[in-house]
Amino acid sequence: MPKISPLAVGNHCISLEEIKKQYGPPPWGHQVVITDQMTGTVICQAPGQPNDKHYHIYDEWWVVLEGEIHWEMEGQSEPVRAKVGDFVFAPKNHYHHIHVVGDKPAIRLAISVTGEGHRHDK
Repeated sequence: MPKISPLAVGNHCISLEEIKKQYGPPPWGHQVVITDQMTGTVICQAPGQPNDKHYHIYDEWWVVLEGEIHWEMEGQSEPVRAKVGDFVFAPKNHYHHIHVVGDKPAIRLAISVTGEGHRHDK
């Protein structure tokens, strides 16, 4: 099966089902849009598989596409609990740690600044 390319001029639409079929079971991530300023990445994460605690020097936000996800956010006493259709925002320079809730994988669309990776030490 040919690799799915990011959306761009001449390639304006892709379905979540196509992406899931391409990658199979988690964990995986697929950059659906990459521009000079922003990147949109579809991320599939399995239950019991947290990502690393990290922060970014730019704001980041997500929309939950499947499943339920909890975000531990710096400065918040309780996790942010998000389900399908919910939007979540992490301000720049705030640590966050993401956990899937339940027994099924969760999928989210992450919107971030192009080239900004995970940072661990302030």
